[in-house]
Amino acid sequence: MLLVIPAIDIKGGRSVQMVQGIEGFAYSDDPVEMARLCRLENAKALHLTDIDGAMQGHLVNTDTIKRLVNSVDIPVALGGGLRTVDEVKKAFDLGVYRARIGTMLIQNPDTAKELIDLYGPSRIILGIDAMDGIVATKGWEESSGLTAMTVALNAKALGFTRMVYTDIRLDGTLRGVDLQALCMLAQKTGLRITASGGVGGLDDLLKIQELEPCGVDSVVIGRALYQNKFSCQALWRMCEARNYPYTARV
Repeated sequence: MLLVIPAIDIKGGRSVQMVQGIEGFAYSDDPVEMARLCRLENAKALHLTDIDGAMQGHLVNTDTIKRLVNSVDIPVALGGGLRTVDEVKKAFDLGVYRARIGTMLIQNPDTAKELIDLYGPSRIILGIDAMDGIVATKGWEESSGLTAMTVALNAKALGFTRMVYTDIRLDGTLRGVDLQALCMLAQKTGLRITASGGVGGLDDLLKIQELEPCGVDSVVIGRALYQNKFSCQALWRMCEARNYPYTARV
């Protein structure tokens, strides 16, 4: 069964939605409340990104991250600005379960290997953000010139076993996902893949779920989740408002 992981992007202490790398929506002034809401909706894990950290090269929203992690009883994976061993250690000291690294792997693969050896592949995972198949680094501001496949295979050689793959052109657009790219990456690398970017509704989830035999076993969702693009969410909201347009009151 596909694991659905809510995304919480933190910028300036707020919970925002990034659309192709640009801030598109501000969902909440308090990401901690957003995390609690996700947990109340039965989320089993959270995908957290320090947007300011990704831009500046080090963790920025540490106080918010710590409060958020302490507010829920589920694993939190963090990315954004984790480019040194000290920054990753700081993330773990804040209470996060997984550290997601990308730029570090490309610029300092020996450091990435050191982290894998130190913490293991279940806690250090790869984050690949790609534009037209080419991996972007430093908060999507620079192009590495390397294909996603090349970076993923390099990561596997270092001991990585999981990656989060984000299609930058689709991220936050609700336009669907590149199923072919996901399946090819999973099959050729042997890595477990978490898909991220482009999910617009239930149909996209069902299509991604068909890729489980390839190795795509989870998906990160942001905008579609917050904007109630799933029928079950809409029904929950109607019930809370005591509005039952399609069902009889019992």
